[in-house]
Amino acid sequence: MGEGLFVVGVLAVVVIVLLVKTAVIVPQRSEYVIERLGKYSQTLSAGFHILVPFLDKVSYRRTLKEEVMDIPSQDCITTDNVSVSVDGVLYVQVVDSKLSAYGIDNYKLAASQLAQTSLRSVIGKIELDKTFEERESLNRNVVKAIDEAAQNWGVKVLRYEIKDITPPKSVMDAMEKQMRAEREKRASIATSEGDRQARINRAEGLKNEAIQVSEGEKMKRINEAEGQAKEIELVAGATADGIQKIAESLKAEGGTTAANLRVAEKYIAEFGNLAKTNNTMIIPSNMADVSSIIATAMSVLDNTKNEEEETIVEKKSVRKPTRPPKL
Repeated sequence: MGEGLFVVGVLAVVVIVLLVKTAVIVPQRSEYVIERLGKYSQTLSAGFHILVPFLDKVSYRRTLKEEVMDIPSQDCITTDNVSVSVDGVLYVQVVDSKLSAYGIDNYKLAASQLAQTSLRSVIGKIELDKTFEERESLNRNVVKAIDEAAQNWGVKVLRYEIKDITPPKSVMDAMEKQMRAEREKRASIATSEGDRQARINRAEGLKNEAIQVSEGEKMKRINEAEGQAKEIELVAGATADGIQKIAESLKAEGGTTAANLRVAEKYIAEFGNLAKTNNTMIIPSNMADVSSIIATAMSVLDNTKNEEEETIVEKKSVRKPTRPPKL
């Protein structure tokens, strides 16, 4: 009885060991390459699988996820003989587990080495300045070169990204000086353009100001001239009206006597004013002969009156039509 239990226990242990050794669970997005007696047998996808004891063995485990590989920094020489240090990142993905296991010994090392050699070859065809400007083109060329070779490895190269491009310190100093000179050049151009525009604006302002001042002065003078002309016209009209009224008054009855009296009053008043404003007394040669002075003034008025009457008669004679002679 005891020996039977022992045998059963041994058998149970053997079964458990066999299950542990032969049962395989493949994770999601992974594949296992199985060899039977050292020869490829099958590729297991995600899930639970039972292998043949002592015959089947898991030889390679591959993940189907995208893998990131850091490409070490390396020295590359551009076409203008400048050495630059370049490093990058490579993204690959296993698409065929069998080829990745048997097509190459280590696809990661192979992809890394091929990325370095391809990058050196691509950078050697361009100048230093273009290495900073054409990163996208460099990345595409590297991916294309690696992907062509990786097809036999069961690996797909998704993309390559350059992380840093580091030129020598002397080149960096020269580039910094060039950039500084370029910035100073742009600043000088901008300053000169601003000063030029400011001068133009000031000149335009002064020009417009001079035009406005001259226009204002012109209008001022025109207004003053029109005012003076109007004033002269009004004064002349008033003077003409006054003279006309005086003439009409002289023609009226008693006009001559009134004029004589007015002249005498003005003569005496003006003579009195001379006596007030001057230290020297001005005395006419004949104090009693005031009437002679008045008579002289009135004679001037009479002559003027006669001349006006003759002028009127002449105008009437000119206007009177002449009869044609009788035959």
